[in-house]
Amino acid sequence: MGKGKLKKFQENATFDHVIEPDVKGHLAFDHPLKGNWNRNFFKNNHPIVVELGCGKGEYTVALARLYPDKNFIGVDIKGARIWKGAKTSLEEKLMNVAFLRTRIELINAFFAQNEVSEIWITFPDPQKKAKRAKKRLTSSGFLNRYQQFLTDGGLVHLKTDSTFLYEYTLHLVQFNELEIIKHSPDLYKEAWTDEILSIQTHYEKLHIDDGNNINYLVFKLPHEDGLREPTFPIDD
Repeated sequence: MGKGKLKKFQENATFDHVIEPDVKGHLAFDHPLKGNWNRNFFKNNHPIVVELGCGKGEYTVALARLYPDKNFIGVDIKGARIWKGAKTSLEEKLMNVAFLRTRIELINAFFAQNEVSEIWITFPDPQKKAKRAKKRLTSSGFLNRYQQFLTDGGLVHLKTDSTFLYEYTLHLVQFNELEIIKHSPDLYKEAWTDEILSIQTHYEKLHIDDGNNINYLVFKLPHEDGLREPTFPIDD
């Protein structure tokens, strides 16, 4: 491990707003913050918004700046990436930001029923091969996980440079007859692009510079049992 990474890991350990549980110890048991984020961590009753696969936390921090009346939690397994957002939010004294270092497969150990009002999924790995379909963060398996802690009809946002993942998710949402709020295969050509959607991370800017379209989809996720996985025509 490089000295730079080691220093970031050491600094993360000193940040009160970075939660780094012993993942092995929480495979079978819920984390103490589950159901208690507002009461024990943020100490308010503001809505909680979670960014899954937050990377450097740029989107989490930018949203927190825009909405001081909401609480934002960035989730990622990479501690060296989380460090950037944690450091920035600390320097800016943003009290509505937290970072959780864990695998997203374990997300239900950290949030209770109806505890989260909104989910952002920004530029995840599209997992294009059919044998890795279950690892897509918008697969029916993951959406069924999110239902367990998202408010009934809570919003799920997907922002991605992957046309594949966008079309796959749109197909799945339509197949399950979920309510779509907005969607576009070329976000920045839309007249309705607002301040939130115009937030651009470092990697998003690189995608745009490379000539890639940015795809966006937001839909409601109700408390319905057993979302189904349709056959996707371009899985390979």
